[in-house]
Amino acid sequence: MIDVCLLGTGGMMPLPYRYLTAMMARYNGKSILIDCGEGTQIAMKQKGWSPKPIDVICFTHFHADHISGLPGMLLTMGNAERTEPLLIIGPKGLEKVVGALRMIAPELPFELRFHELSQPFEQIDMGDYRIEAFRVNHNVICYGYNLIVERAGRFQVEKAKILGLPVQLWNPLQKGNVVEFEGKTYTPDMVMGSPRKGIKVTYCTDTRPTRSIEENAAHADLFICEGMYGEPDKQQKAREHKHMTFYEAANLAKAAEVSQMWLTHYSPSLPWPDQYLPQVTKIFPNAITAKDGQTIELDFEEEN
Repeated sequence: MIDVCLLGTGGMMPLPYRYLTAMMARYNGKSILIDCGEGTQIAMKQKGWSPKPIDVICFTHFHADHISGLPGMLLTMGNAERTEPLLIIGPKGLEKVVGALRMIAPELPFELRFHELSQPFEQIDMGDYRIEAFRVNHNVICYGYNLIVERAGRFQVEKAKILGLPVQLWNPLQKGNVVEFEGKTYTPDMVMGSPRKGIKVTYCTDTRPTRSIEENAAHADLFICEGMYGEPDKQQKAREHKHMTFYEAANLAKAAEVSQMWLTHYSPSLPWPDQYLPQVTKIFPNAITAKDGQTIELDFEEEN
């Protein structure tokens, strides 16, 4: 199961009722933060979640509304007596940008590790889940992210018994290990069923619609997508500033055949996104205009 929370849904500047961009996910005792706009710490406190167990922070790009909350976040993590290394992922130049921001947070009791993205598509293996980064189309280098938890097939007890494998070897095979027994080699595929459907969360902001988003978001359980503008007369402005309208996001969700879409990253000139939702759901019915603190638990599909 993955817990997902949109800590902030605002773009450009914070408002009294809307913090800047950030999303947090929790899986198997680990936490992932994507973007860290101003107000992220407060939103996290309001949610009752802690910054200490964050394993990785991913940045879509380096505009202030996506990264300005980082120095304070690092200080808070340090004050929580964190000692484990922290991985930070983002576009090329990441270490230099973070180094500059750390001028006001110079001493930390934990190591910062960096993964700078340079390719149109990259995968980062985090052990029991995977992060995928894919290039999108903004006025600076910008990436979207997938969080993917894969699910192995069921262990086939009858196959293991036919092969004569003792019970103590079943668990290593379930975990993907190759085992030796009585001079023979046994691989997981000999006793495991076909892989089952996992969980996929796609997150992208600050971009024009692209084929890359459609392809990488395909069949996501949750598609979190920027909707900078809901007003029908803002289409030209969205093109000029390389952002998206609600309706462009809805068309992407439809094309990618996602299960559900949350709109986020609203313009400060858009105080009431809900008023445009009926037009959005005509394009993609399972869409919401997300609010700060919007949370969901995504679980594996039940099997018959």
